[in-house]
Amino acid sequence: MTDAQLAAHLAECAGRILLEVRASGMFEGKSLGKAGDQTANQFLVHALREQRPDDGLLSEESKDTEERLSKERVWIVDPVDGTREYGEARADWAVHVGLAIHGEPVIGAVALPGLGEVLRTDQPAALPAAPERLRMVVSRTRPAAEAVAVSEALGAELVPMGSAGAKAMSIIRGEADIYLHSGGQFEWDSCAPAAVAAAHGLHISRIDGSPLVYNQRDTYLPDLLICRKEHAEAVFAALAQAE
Repeated sequence: MTDAQLAAHLAECAGRILLEVRASGMFEGKSLGKAGDQTANQFLVHALREQRPDDGLLSEESKDTEERLSKERVWIVDPVDGTREYGEARADWAVHVGLAIHGEPVIGAVALPGLGEVLRTDQPAALPAAPERLRMVVSRTRPAAEAVAVSEALGAELVPMGSAGAKAMSIIRGEADIYLHSGGQFEWDSCAPAAVAAAHGLHISRIDGSPLVYNQRDTYLPDLLICRKEHAEAVFAALAQAE
């Protein structure tokens, strides 16, 4: 399999595993999220070690080591992005399998198991037309102040949604137009979504316009902007006004 095929296959398989864990009825509440995280992580880590033994690996659910820092190719995975949504049997959670090469998010897949869909870098689809009034996807529980300010400046509608992966993929799926986050994230939250978004022709960057860079010693990557390229300039202008 190519790297992109492997990413998509693993994300889809991990999604099926997570649905089975939830459907088993053995867990509820926080224990369901923990069981799902650990079970999917074991599958993803073992599979990547087997299929790409020479590559580096960073997972939210595994102890990080410095070994990956010497690698040009590093797989960055989030077994369950949106644990709360997964536990509540919602559809807005995801599985992230991304590959950063020289720090750039170039290959990946985001599975949306609740929707039975996998979005991937090697199968970009045409984006739906943007509506007259733009839509900004934000956190269900804590919308970032910057996102709210930008939405007001652009006259955009706020669309609450769960996981980072679901938010990013909502732009490709035609449910939203702008995803601006400034409330703190880590590399596994955005690597695969950023790769998939870029493959679909979307703008991806930090909110100051600088590139998203992965496989860093410090995995904290607190903010990002994913949107249609024609909307990026207006978002940056609105951010500047909000400062």
